[in-house]
Amino acid sequence: MRPIQRGASPYLADFDNYEEAKPHLVARMGLYCSYCERRIPTMLAVEHIQPKSLPAYAHLVGRWDNFLLACVNCNSCKKQTNITLATVLLPDRDNTFAAFCYSADGSVIPAPHLSAATRNMAATILSATGLDKGICATPDENGKQVALDRVSQRMEAWAVAEESRAEIRANPGNESVRRTVATLAAASGHFSIWMAVFTADSEMRNWLIDAFAGTRGSGCFDPITTQSVSPAPNPDQLSHGGKI
Repeated sequence: MRPIQRGASPYLADFDNYEEAKPHLVARMGLYCSYCERRIPTMLAVEHIQPKSLPAYAHLVGRWDNFLLACVNCNSCKKQTNITLATVLLPDRDNTFAAFCYSADGSVIPAPHLSAATRNMAATILSATGLDKGICATPDENGKQVALDRVSQRMEAWAVAEESRAEIRANPGNESVRRTVATLAAASGHFSIWMAVFTADSEMRNWLIDAFAGTRGSGCFDPITTQSVSPAPNPDQLSHGGKI
């Protein structure tokens, strides 16, 4: 789950209409779901971290710090889930990249090195957004699996990232190839998958960090080694930030 910096609100007061925050959020974080990391060119929603439909959070409906961006899948799964900031990991205040492991089989799980308490926080956000769901069997008329669910789409992204890694290895020192790969990654999303595939290539990982808006500003990656900085610097000084 890609850590991001949302930055300060463009307005001094809360938004009268939260939908008006969308272009500002996209400019700061890109056209990506804050949870599943897919690039969503259309139908990307302004997501309320603490649900606007719960009376306890009615005062946060127009609050900039309560906004992320979410796809229809993650948003509909999360619905009215009561998010307690102290007990869940969030990409705008925690180093969520360090909290999860992505694999070629499309799975995303809490990182095994986490403490039991932090692992529970990671599992909570996966469950709330449905990212812990398994793959759906959706074969076409030829029996080939069609990537209609998020697991299948993560598998496809992993395969593309591996092909790109092979291209870079076949063209060592060719900066234009790296630039093309970074552009391809940004156009498709799934930041954490690309980072996982390029674990051993800090140069390419730096290209990726810079290709995804709002990632470098999170301060969650060492600028030289690209290793995770934990706990997160939480540059916006958000409540209950820096839990990992």
